[in-house]
Amino acid sequence: MSFLDKVKASVKSGAEQAATRAQEEIDRRQAKRELQQAYADLGEKAFELAERGELTTVALTAPVDRVRAARTQLDAIGSETQAAPPEPSDPAPTEAPPPG
Repeated sequence: MSFLDKVKASVKSGAEQAATRAQEEIDRRQAKRELQQAYADLGEKAFELAERGELTTVALTAPVDRVRAARTQLDAIGSETQAAPPEPSDPAPTEAPPPG
């Protein structure tokens, strides 16, 4: 095997390893996103059950209170933006004086 063949084989091997690592990282990130979504779905369901009184435990009291406070804050922010008068996009045209 010539020197150039050895270099080509080495570069090819390195590129294959890099591609494998890149794919593993993509797969890991996708799995992490799916896990985060599953936790979010579980949390939403647990909150709904706690709100209906179907799931009661001291361990959920603080997290449920945090969700309630965040919802109240979000509702207040939404109310403030709805209560504020809209800003005019174009100023009202002024009348030009009659020609004279």
